[in-house]
Amino acid sequence: MAKLVEIDKIWKLLATIPDPEIPVISIVDLGIIRKVEREGDQLVISITSTYSGCPAMKFIEKEIILLLEQEGYKNVAIKMTLSPPWTTDWINTEAMEKLREEGIAPPIRKISCPHCGTDKIELISEFGSTACKAFYKCNDCLEPFEYFKCI
Repeated sequence: MAKLVEIDKIWKLLATIPDPEIPVISIVDLGIIRKVEREGDQLVISITSTYSGCPAMKFIEKEIILLLEQEGYKNVAIKMTLSPPWTTDWINTEAMEKLREEGIAPPIRKISCPHCGTDKIELISEFGSTACKAFYKCNDCLEPFEYFKCI
């Protein structure tokens, strides 16, 4: 039972680490944390990359280790898992709403303006501030916005 309480505590700690590219959501919200477990005296955090070659992954690994070491966990290992591959389906519902509130259209197949809700939008660029986002403009409220691409 104590082990489950510790694992739950660690999940809650990890949920405080913001995604470095979209800080309104956490790395837990994003769905890149796959497993938290003890292997002997080592704490192993299994993660998966959102995109192949995502430049934020090394930073995220360091943030996980730093936070857990600050919380007293001294023997922390990060394990990169590739299967099952990450897709936008791993993003939780709360994160989808946080994205919309931040003015980023969440990764759903029918894109609409996160500001006014219309589907009268125009693609400006296949790439936004990061490769995982595209840049759009709303033709109703005229606001620009990013769209988190579906994978």
